[in-house]
Amino acid sequence: MKYLYVLLAGLLFLACSNSKTDYNYKSVTVTPILKDSLLSIRAIDILDDGNLAFAANKNTFGIYNTQTQSLQIGKQKYDSLELQFRAVAHTKNDFFMLSVGNPALLYKTGSNGNMELVYSETHKNVFYDAMHFWNDNEGIAMGDPLNKDCLSILITRNGGKNWTKTSCEELPKVNESEAAFAASNTNITSIGDATWIATGGTSSRVFFSPDKGKTWRVYNTPITQNKATTGIYSIAFYDQKNGFAIGGDYTNPTDNSANKIKTTDGGKTWQLVAQNKTPGYRSCVQYVPNSSAKALVTVGFKGIDFSNDAGETWTHISDESFYTIRFINDKVAFAAGKGRIAKLRFN
Repeated sequence: MKYLYVLLAGLLFLACSNSKTDYNYKSVTVTPILKDSLLSIRAIDILDDGNLAFAANKNTFGIYNTQTQSLQIGKQKYDSLELQFRAVAHTKNDFFMLSVGNPALLYKTGSNGNMELVYSETHKNVFYDAMHFWNDNEGIAMGDPLNKDCLSILITRNGGKNWTKTSCEELPKVNESEAAFAASNTNITSIGDATWIATGGTSSRVFFSPDKGKTWRVYNTPITQNKATTGIYSIAFYDQKNGFAIGGDYTNPTDNSANKIKTTDGGKTWQLVAQNKTPGYRSCVQYVPNSSAKALVTVGFKGIDFSNDAGETWTHISDESFYTIRFINDKVAFAAGKGRIAKLRFN
């Protein structure tokens, strides 16, 4: 009996340590839910009720009811400005959207059914890239440095009613020309209290906070950098240890030499994967739910790619162009891009 136990334990270990998952997507079915050639949609969010919220350029935001399959679109006016929203987030009760450019304007759901302005910032260099909530009370937004000293970090501790900008004295210094890309609202990711922020440009690093933005440290990465258009465009974590980041150079989207990295120690160290292999530049990466940190999907304007071995190898499954993606479950996701939002079913 002892030897049988040892044999079974060994077989179980081999099964659990297999580098691949049972997922083996070969294709994806794309069902449009919004088409508008004037819109560029880089920020989407799955609400607690399963509905999809989004914000875009042209002052536009909206919600798609996944049960009734109905779409509601609104316009947020501010003087005569044409606002461009590239960051969204939500709590149990509220939806938030943050504009890029000067002035930066952060809106939350108002009590009268309209969006309420809860934070604004005016500076010639202001540019916010992403937003995220840890829970219903605490959230974070990040943006580019204003004076080459530190990232712009906004924190709320009261459900988004008020936001406070973190002092540069409390943040790691940025390197020369280090900033971020407002490409898919995935510069920020978190697991529990742990938070990771990805930067890019001439320096591409990962900023880490173990305590919801109270203290920070920064880690180097081997991803391509040294140009204003290079670096990490998207970062995702499956758990406290396993994370993945992707990017490259959007001006040279076929270059796949050093644009995919992963970590297994919580972001302290990063390793290049799939060197000189597909895909090239991508703007968003997400873990497939319930995949044991093995299955990943990445999207960009050059198509959709899938990995079931933690990013070591990839399969190109579609030429459909998107900027950002969020999963509903392990088979269904929503994606958005130039002129459209669509429902994706992976097969």
